Formats: sequence, structure tokens, C-alpha cells
Amino acid sequence: MPDSDATAPQDSRQLSVLIPLPLAGPYDYRANGYDDLSDGDFVVVPLGPREVIGVVWGEGQGDVDPDNLRAISSCVSASPLPPDLRTFVEWVSRYTMAPLGSVLRMAMSVPSALEPPRPRRAYQRAAAVPDGLRLTPARQRVLEVLADGPPRDAADLRRDAAASQAVLTGLVEAGALEIVQLPPLLPFGHPDTTLAGPELSGLQTEAAQALSEDVRARRFAVSLLEGVTGSGKTEVYLDAVATALADGRQVLVLLPEIALTPQWLDRFARRFGTQPAVWHSDVKSTRRRLTWRAVASGEARVVVGARSALFLPYAELGLIVVDEEHDPAFKQEDGVAYHARDMAIVRGQIGNFPVILVTATPSLETRVNVERGRYRRVHLPERHGVAVMPPIEAIDLREHAPPRGGFLAPPLREALSETLDRGEQALLFLNRRGYAPLTLCRHCGHRFGCPNCTAWLVEHRFRRQLQCHHCGFTVPRPDVCPSCGTPDMLAACGPGVERIAEEVESILPGKRIAVMTSDNVHGPDDVAALVKMIAEREVDLLIGTQMVAKGHHFPFLTLVGIVDADLGLSGGDLRAAERTYQMLQQVAGRAGRADHPGRVLLQTYDPEHPVLTALIGGEDEKFFQLEKEAREFGGWPPFGRLAALIVSGRDPDVVDQVAGALGRAAPDQEGVRVLGPAPAPFAVLRGQHRRRLLMKTTRAIPVQPLLGDWLAQIKVPSSVRVRVDVDPYSFL
Repeated sequence: MPDSDATAPQDSRQLSVLIPLPLAGPYDYRANGYDDLSDGDFVVVPLGPREVIGVVWGEGQGDVDPDNLRAISSCVSASPLPPDLRTFVEWVSRYTMAPLGSVLRMAMSVPSALEPPRPRRAYQRAAAVPDGLRLTPARQRVLEVLADGPPRDAADLRRDAAASQAVLTGLVEAGALEIVQLPPLLPFGHPDTTLAGPELSGLQTEAAQALSEDVRARRFAVSLLEGVTGSGKTEVYLDAVATALADGRQVLVLLPEIALTPQWLDRFARRFGTQPAVWHSDVKSTRRRLTWRAVASGEARVVVGARSALFLPYAELGLIVVDEEHDPAFKQEDGVAYHARDMAIVRGQIGNFPVILVTATPSLETRVNVERGRYRRVHLPERHGVAVMPPIEAIDLREHAPPRGGFLAPPLREALSETLDRGEQALLFLNRRGYAPLTLCRHCGHRFGCPNCTAWLVEHRFRRQLQCHHCGFTVPRPDVCPSCGTPDMLAACGPGVERIAEEVESILPGKRIAVMTSDNVHGPDDVAALVKMIAEREVDLLIGTQMVAKGHHFPFLTLVGIVDADLGLSGGDLRAAERTYQMLQQVAGRAGRADHPGRVLLQTYDPEHPVLTALIGGEDEKFFQLEKEAREFGGWPPFGRLAALIVSGRDPDVVDQVAGALGRAAPDQEGVRVLGPAPAPFAVLRGQHRRRLLMKTTRAIPVQPLLGDWLAQIKVPSSVRVRVDVDPYSFL
């Protein structure tokens, strides 16, 4: 490795190197003999007292005296970062106003992937077994397994020979086995596009052909594949995936939650005879390293993953599918704030390939883009096969009040009993984890709040804990009020899914109940196990939060009960009505997806609410037209632009000072309005005091230059953070 401090000739080449840290741009370094480096190459460079890996980002700027430049230490043997990914990183940085190095960090999320692949340690038989070797039964089995075959790695050999590692080590020491190095495994099979997929209906075939047309043409286009739940959207877009694969291109399928992957993976394997590469936060580090390298080399042909999969270094990307495009989980709030659906479209435009948005409930932004002619709509209005959409009925809780202490109205209780007695399955949906959202003292009124957040502690009765669902703070549930000292006066207020499960057990004893929330289902394997139990009819009743609302196919589930249809309709969230409508429609779509007709009952105190009347009447277009008119009248997205500044810090006085200074320096021009500063709805989150400012502009005004000029006027102390969120989705 060359000495980074060595003196270089004055005419040595200078290179800009971008480092994956929160830095605004690249730094110049001397090439130091590495004159054949190209843009995108990975290099090791000194940064302060340490050395880090960065990416060559072009020729040096030449604005620093060459004698003052430090030198590149070494180059890294890995595929260069592709040009379109570098362009994408720069675009995301400009749009989100995040430091360029922070965006690069998302593309270099697995630094160990830049190291050469580690060879596998394996065992083979020696040319001759040493004379006098004592052959125990275990040793004999090992030698027999290796008798005529190739070298075997330790795990396989131990399993097939039913032998311990000590046995293998003893045979090596005795000279009966030899250790050899094998190349790393390539765990990604190539999808077989010649396998016949399921038979498509006429409408499905037309849709698949329309989507495949852009793939064959290798041109950028955005298509909305809209279809009712159960219409076979996945099978349709898998045809477009097959077209891209047959054309030698890689494919990315984005899913909003890792919980959706198990059933999707099974469907993919049936269609293509192998599993795709998977990318999300639960993937183990070794697998992530292999996946990153396989994507860069082109070995991994299909990736299914969460939003971060957008930043992988695809060698030949030719199609992106965004499944459940309306889902708010595609918006990243922390770190670099971006919306994966919108960034997927940008990536398709940069790479000149098509993007398919898939959903039963398109977002208003997507609907408006279809109306404006920017996106093409491909529609599947009917369920596949004999399945039909279930009717939706409201239970007016003012007329059908639940029994005292209960939360399920008599009509829903009766429907549950009838459904389960027929041997069919039912689902109860309530988007509240735990047992109760609030615990208070009936004697003094004390409410249990989180010490770190502006939030109540949620009771989890089965664990006997009170927990904050924002920062994770937990305390044991006390028997005595900590405020007044009165025993046995704590009351759980309102229902969570655990409380609904308790109620069902009391009215339908002996029924097999499963609860599906992020508290007890921690990853794709847990989801797959639970979905398998439901499919094999080992569960009578499923109770869950939004995890059950999308993507799952339960063929014997015929009744869906929505415990609180009003939840989410109140509050000042811009997208509250749209989000609630989409979620309730997705939940309703779990019923009657196979041979048995379904039924949906939703409990409400306000059956005349526009969201609920549209849902019950199947009037999607009417609801979204009203929502569109309201947004357009107010100049809200997608008819206006929003950008948020979130000021946070430990000291509320300092936070208020910075927020106040930003408020006084806010842009003042036609078409621009700044709201705030004001405490965020969660004024304290994870110990950080938070204030928000919201800038609202017309569509014609680009917000990034305004934000840049605005922020440049204020000196922010190191104890305070100002986070920029262009196109915010959450206002908490």
C-alpha cells in the first residue's frame, strides 16, 4: 500500500472522492500513482487520523494547493458504482437537500461487501488413510461420505455424517482429511422464464401485454396497474418481470413491509422455479454482503425488498415494480427523507426503463398523474376466477351498542359465531397494538405517560408492561397508583387487539385465535409460519393491526369485522381520510377471495362520514373526486408543494430560540406561506424537544432554492438539529 503521506510530483493527477459521511460534497486527493482510476471506483483515503472507503466522483476541483492534498492510500477490488446510481445519488441529494455523502452511505450500506469474497473452508479425503488410524463409527461415516465425492464444507459434512466438529478436527490432525479452500457459494438461482405461469384471464392477458410492451422497448414509462383486491395483479406484473428477465435485465420489486415477502416469495418461486434475492432490515449481515455483490455483478437477477433496495448497485436494471404504491411505509422519515415510490420513478427515468405502480387503492398523487397523462392506467376491475368483492355493511354503534365492558356489537358477535360454526375463518381488524392505549387511576385521574415522548404508555397485559410505541420505554404495570398511592384503582381505557382477543375468548370459548401485530410477529419467518397456520385451517379467528391489511391471501376467510372504523378519521393530518379509506378497503379485501363469498362489517359511530359512505357504496371515484377537490381548493399536494423544517434538541429553550429565528427569517414572497414555528404533535420524542415549521408553495415554485437561502441565514448551534423534509407525509 503506498504511503499516503509520501510526497508526490506536482503533475500528479487529482481526483474527487466522495465519502459516505454527512458531507456536502467530495474532497480532492492526489492519485498517488493510481492514475488509471475511473469514476465510480472504490478507494481507501485518509480522513483525519483514520482511513475510510470512498468513491471516485470525478476529476479534482483543483482549488487546493497540490502540496496540501493528501494521497489516495489504495484502491478496492470491487465493481465500480454504476454511472446511473451515481447520478441517482446526486439527484436524491439535491431534491431532499440531504448531504451528498449521506445519500452515498445508503448505496454503501454494507461496507464489508467491498472486501473480496471469503473462500469456504472444506474437507476432502487424504490420498491414503494413515496406517493404524483408530476408526470410530463417526470417523468411518465421515470417510464414507467423502469416499467418492467432492470436498464438503463443515456444516454439510457434519450433517450428512452425523459427526461433530471434534471428529473432523481429529481426522485432520491424524492426516486422514485435508482442508481445502472453495470459492464462495453463489446462492442466487437464475429465474427460469420458460416455465409456464398460471393461466390468465382475458383482461389479465391484455394488462400483461400492455406492461410488457414498455419493457421490450427499453423505454422509460410509468404505468399504474390498478385492480381490486384479489384481481391477480401480482401474476400480471410477474409477466412483465419475465419479459425483462428474458431480455437480460435485472428487476427490482419494492414492497412496503417485509411482512409481505413470504407469500410473495412462494408465488415467485412457483412462477420462476427459484427464489429472488431479498433485501430488508431483517436480512443477516452475511447474506446482505453476498446480495450486494451479486446485485453489482449481475448474478442476482431479481431483488424483492424494502425501500432501501433502490440504492443497490444494479449492473443491468431494466424494470422496477412498486407494489402497494399507496402505502405510507414507502416514505422514509429518519435520516435522508425520501419517498421510495417517487424515487423509483426518478431511477427509472435516469436508467431509461419502465416503472410499474401496483395497488387496489391508488394514492391521490398517482391518480392525478394519470389524469394529467404522465402515467398510463392499466385496470383490472374484477376478481380473478369465481371470487367476487364482498359487500360492506355498517354497524351503527349508536343503535347497536356493545355490552358493558365489551367492544364488539351484537350483530358482529352473531356474525362471528355463525361464520366459525360453518367452519370458515374470520378476521377482526383494529389498528391498535397492546391491550389498551391508555391506563389511568380512577381515584386521582393520573395518566401514565412516557417520560421521553409526548405519548401515553400502552398497556400490554399479557406481558404486564406499560410501553411507549415511539421510543420503546417500558415499565412493569404497577398495582398501586404512583401519584396517589391508591391500590387496585388502575383502569385500562379503550381497546387494543389483546383486549379484543380477551373478549372473543369469553364469548366464543374454545375457538382458535391468533393475534398478528409487530409485537408478536417479528419478521418474515414469523409471518410465514402464521400464514401457513391460517391456510391449513389451524386458526379460526385472526385478530390484527395493519399487518393483516394487505398482501395476504386467506382462501377460507369469509368474514372481516372492523372494530373501530372511525379510528384515523379525526385529527389534522392532510391524508387522514385518504389513508383510512385505503386501509379499510385493503382490510375488506381479505374476505371472500376464493370459492366462498365474503362479508365485511364495520363498526362506527358516524356511518354518514364521507369515507364510510363511499366505502360501503363502493364509490371509489366519488370519494377521490371529493378528496381531490378539497386538496385543490386549499392548494395542498398534489396541487401545491410542502416542505417541513423540524427543529429538535434536548434543551427546549435553545430549540425555541432556533425555531423562532427560523420563523423570523422565513421567505416572504407571493405564492409562499410559512406556518409556525409550533410544537410538533409529538412535542417531545425520544427525549428530543421538537418544533415544526411548514412551508407551503404553489406547484410553480421550486422549494429547494427557497429552503437553501432560508437556512443559510440562521446559525444553528451543535446541540440543535434542523431536519428538512421535502414533501412530508407525516405531520407528527
